This record gives sequence, structure tokens and C-alpha cells, in this order.
Amino acid sequence: MTAQQHVPVLLERVVELIGVGVEAARRAGLAPVVVDGTLGMGGHAEAVLTAFDDVHLVGIDRDLQAIDIATERLAPFADRTDIVHAVDDELPDVLADLGIESISAILLDLGVSSLQLDEDERGFSYSRPAPLDMRMDRTQDLTAATVLATYSEAELRRILREYGEEKLAGRIAKILVTDRTHTPWETSDQLAAMLSRVIPQTKKRSHPAKRTFQALRIEVNDELGVLRTALPAALEALHLGGVAVIESYQSLEDTIVKKTFRTATTSSAPPDLPVVPEEHQPWLAEIIRGAEMADEHEAETNPRAASVRLRAVQKIREARS
Repeated sequence: MTAQQHVPVLLERVVELIGVGVEAARRAGLAPVVVDGTLGMGGHAEAVLTAFDDVHLVGIDRDLQAIDIATERLAPFADRTDIVHAVDDELPDVLADLGIESISAILLDLGVSSLQLDEDERGFSYSRPAPLDMRMDRTQDLTAATVLATYSEAELRRILREYGEEKLAGRIAKILVTDRTHTPWETSDQLAAMLSRVIPQTKKRSHPAKRTFQALRIEVNDELGVLRTALPAALEALHLGGVAVIESYQSLEDTIVKKTFRTATTSSAPPDLPVVPEEHQPWLAEIIRGAEMADEHEAETNPRAASVRLRAVQKIREARS
């Protein structure tokens, strides 16, 4: 898939929501700064830079291949962009290095990217034979094959249960450890074939390999740990009126986003307190009530959109200490 063929999920809605933060910056006399924390192939970033000619965009991605593609795509906007090879939880350092004190909006389009899924050698897909790699940042050492070769049965059971929500985690972990003594787990089709034999297939259940591949990917890239650190840092970096726009594609990441937002959009005072002190007031406000999903047309034409949950908040006061 090329950058031109890639269709970002909920593109127009995301740009509209980011515009809320851009307008807040303008009203405050600030130069709008937007962070795309999951730059990918640059589709969302290109749309933002096109829609707002006064925005400076900081694009962050851990995938060097994505950075190369996005850099070429965003070349017409080079004077208004900084593209950085980093992980989202390094956001404070990225902004400090660029001399940026606050931002007007941040977008996080979570999960595995279309680029990573479509590149066979990356090993993210269970539908095509490939090495069991699954690294979003191929400069790191840990791969899915390393996890399968070195983790104990208890560790494998834990990640399958926690990150894959796999009910048969114990059975799968036992087979993984038993079979690796004579045949290393090296390819995606090898692993997917075993899971297809072990897990009963029903009409209601997704592909038997889906949950295990998700669990391995999350473990290799520490996706949930990065999100737990990156999201509070991003919210803190917003200036008043700034917005955070998050697209999630599975329940584990969406739960982290939902809980983080709920804590900051509700009062921390006892419910019977007649006057709520400033330090207990909510410091974020929902722009979207709950979560938005893609409409039927987008879900049909863009498969990745089918599971998206879009949440957005605006910073209305400084964070509670």
C-alpha cells in the first residue's frame, strides 16, 4: 500500500476536532502546534497541514519506514513540520528538544498501522507467511519469535490472557513451550496453523489466531505501557483550549483512554459537597460524549475503520495537582 492509497480512519472528523484546539490557540494569540503522535504514512498530518495554514505539526513515529514515507509525503509542508523518530511516551523530551512549551492538539491513532499489516516481512498478519517479528520499531531487539522462544509458560499464559483476552491461554501457552523444544516458533503461518488446530472455530468467533497475535504484538511493543505514560503527558502538554483526539481499535487501549478521560472530566470532590473547590473541579471537558464510531459506509470501504472508537476532550483548566 502506498501513502496515496492509504485512507486514514475518520479523517474529516479528526481534522474537525483538531480544529477546535487550533481555534483556541488563535483566540489566545498563540501559534498553533499540533502533534501527530502516530504519524504513520502521514495521512492525518497532511490533512491537518492542508486545512490549517498556520499550524506547525510535530510528527512522531517509532517506525523508521513510516517516517521515510511520511517525510516524502509531507515535503510540501517541510517548513511547518518536525518529524521525529521516537515513541509516544517520549513526548515531553521531544517537545523540550524542539523548544515547544505547549501544544494545541494531539492525535493518537492507536494500534498497528496499515503499513505494518501490509508488509509481509513484518510478521503482524496471521493470514500470510512471514517471520515472527512484530516490531513497530525495527531498531529494538525484542521480537515475537524471541518472546515465544524465551518466555516461561506462566509468562506466555499471562500475556495471552491479559493482552489477547484469550480464554484458552493456558492450553496455548503449554503447547507453545512443549513444541518449541523440538521446533522453534519462527513464522506466522506456523503459529497460525497451530492455533487453528487448537481453538474451536465458530461463526461468532474471529480468526483463531487473532487474539494470540494481538497479545504478542502488544507485548513486543509495550503498547499499553506506552499509552499509560504517553496520554497523561500529552494532556499536560495541552494549553488551555487544547484538545486530545484518540482513535482506539480494541477494548484494552480504549479502556485506558476512557478511564483517563473520565478521571479528568469529573469532579474529585465528595458528591455532597455544596461548593466544589477549584482543585477538585474537572480540568478536561468531553467534546465527544462517549465514543464515536465510523458510519456503515466507511466501515465497509475501509476495513480498519470497522472497530474504531473515537474519543476527544478539551483542556478547560490546568490539571489537578
